[in-house]
Amino acid sequence: MRIDSSLPGSRRHADGATLVCLFALALLLIPARLVLRGLPMSLTLADVVALLLLLVWLLSQFTITLGAAKGANPVRTAIFAYGMAFLTCYGFASLGYLPSDELNLADHSLVLFAGYVGLVLMMCDGVRGRDRLDFVLKTVVVAGAIVSVVAVCQYLLEFDPTTYMSLPGFRHTSVEGTETVMSRADLRRVAATLGHPIEFGVFCSMVLPFAAHFALQARDRGEPWRRWWLCAALIAAGLMFSVSRSAVLGTVVVGAVLFTGWPLRRCLVSLGALAVFLGAMKVAAPGLLGTFYNLFANAGSDDSILYRTHDYPFALTEVTKHPLFGRGIGTWYPYKHQVFDNQYLLSLVETGVVGVVAFVGVIVCGVIVALRARRLSRDPNVRNLALTIAACLLVPLVGAATFDLLSYPGVTSLMFLLIGAAGSLLRALKAENAAASPAPTAAVAARAGLRPEAVAQLGPGPG
Repeated sequence: MRIDSSLPGSRRHADGATLVCLFALALLLIPARLVLRGLPMSLTLADVVALLLLLVWLLSQFTITLGAAKGANPVRTAIFAYGMAFLTCYGFASLGYLPSDELNLADHSLVLFAGYVGLVLMMCDGVRGRDRLDFVLKTVVVAGAIVSVVAVCQYLLEFDPTTYMSLPGFRHTSVEGTETVMSRADLRRVAATLGHPIEFGVFCSMVLPFAAHFALQARDRGEPWRRWWLCAALIAAGLMFSVSRSAVLGTVVVGAVLFTGWPLRRCLVSLGALAVFLGAMKVAAPGLLGTFYNLFANAGSDDSILYRTHDYPFALTEVTKHPLFGRGIGTWYPYKHQVFDNQYLLSLVETGVVGVVAFVGVIVCGVIVALRARRLSRDPNVRNLALTIAACLLVPLVGAATFDLLSYPGVTSLMFLLIGAAGSLLRALKAENAAASPAPTAAVAARAGLRPEAVAQLGPGPG
């Protein structure tokens, strides 16, 4: 299997983008409660594919024939630093005594995060070119729309398709509880195929902007665009049916960033579309908008917020025991210890200051790289894509303060996928700029991630 696509006009091979798309489909279309049978730990098919991505990336680095990008990239540096920090925290915890159940959880977390590292590296080095990056992100959008159809069935029709999604070779487990449909203020809260309504809502808030981007891009290019607006409407409906405060906060953050970079006309059109959508929600789901209003209007007395804040003193007491490297990643078992609905607190307890700095740093790096890619292009669609990636990567920074984000593989995987997407976009734009410059030298081509044979085929640039 090649990690690179063929030259324009020739038959395209399966590449790194193909593998990432398979990962996204396995992550989203198979219910989170289904894990593979016969394995010593609970791993989903998506977890196994992520580990395969890491293996393929490693093998591709030993050859120049598979087309994987080589050379420096800020995202590569950031994910390596993140991985080293994670391994340090894991090693520190393993030096002392850990109960067998907590040690097993630490080992499980190590395997999962190895997969996340593989996902980032495959996105950054294996997804070559803007067309392949679009292919991956479009796959995520379409899969997100399909998942949202499941959410619509759960909310409006009171029918849960996931109860019938049993596959041979899988067994049921639980991310949190056993139900994908919960309740809040006498309304259903749905999780679709993901593990929890909060995770599903935040996931939708991170995917919705890409559906809008592809709709606007298709219209600018004279391509079919209604299908993307349909995807956007379905994903937005799924966000609403999650009845999640964190999802709304994430959407507000993304909207605030996008509105700073969008033309005024696009902002006004978006606000008009939002008004129409909310009107449709009021008709289709009576009481839903009122529930969202009360979630924020009564935030001071909301039981869920009080529950999130009452454990701060206890968490800080735990942090003081191992302030630098924490007590061990994944070892704070919520059914054994107190639940922390705050990823920053949980990371401080499990991985200490080192883990929190690494977590924030890898996300901030993705944001900066995306904004740097935006400055390299004059194409409005490319600039909008880069801005969208940067905006959506801010959602985990906000969401980590409202729930234990890294405990949910769906939204965590999307976060790392977008970090890798930022690196992939930066590589693609550097390669395009190098190809457009007069006679790119070997050194310039190497910095842009181009192979020597690709430079020869480009020939002298214009002018």
